[in-house]
Amino acid sequence: MTKTELADLYRAYIACLNRQDWDNLGRFVQDDAQHNGRSFGLAGYRAMLEQDFRDIPDLRFEIALLVADPPLIAARLAFDCSPKGAFLGLPVNGRRVAFTENVFYRWRDGKIAAVWSVIDKAAIEAQL
Repeated sequence: MTKTELADLYRAYIACLNRQDWDNLGRFVQDDAQHNGRSFGLAGYRAMLEQDFRDIPDLRFEIALLVADPPLIAARLAFDCSPKGAFLGLPVNGRRVAFTENVFYRWRDGKIAAVWSVIDKAAIEAQL
C-alpha cells in the first residue's frame, strides 16, 4: 500500500467514526486489534468508541496532522466538544473543551492492528 492509499484509507476510517457507522468498523479494524498495548479486538474497540460517543454526544474526530509511512500512520487529532460528566478524571460536566490526541497506528492487511494514543490532558485542565 502506498503512502497516499494508506492516508486515504485512514481518512475513510475517521469518516466512519464520525458517522458512528459501527457496522462498517470491521472494514478498518482487525479482529485482534490492540489499543495502548491491551488486546481489545474489534468488539472491544467498537465498545470503547460507542462509550466515547455516549459520554461525549458532540464528539467529532478532526485530523489536524497526518503522516503516512506504511504500515504506520501518525496523526494529531483535534477535538472541540462537551463531555457530559467527568472526562479523564476531570470534572468537565458539559463544558466545552478543546484538546488534541497524538495517535499512532500500525496497519496489517489494510486494517488497524495496533493503536497507541495520548490525549493532551493538560490542555483540558487549563480550560477548567
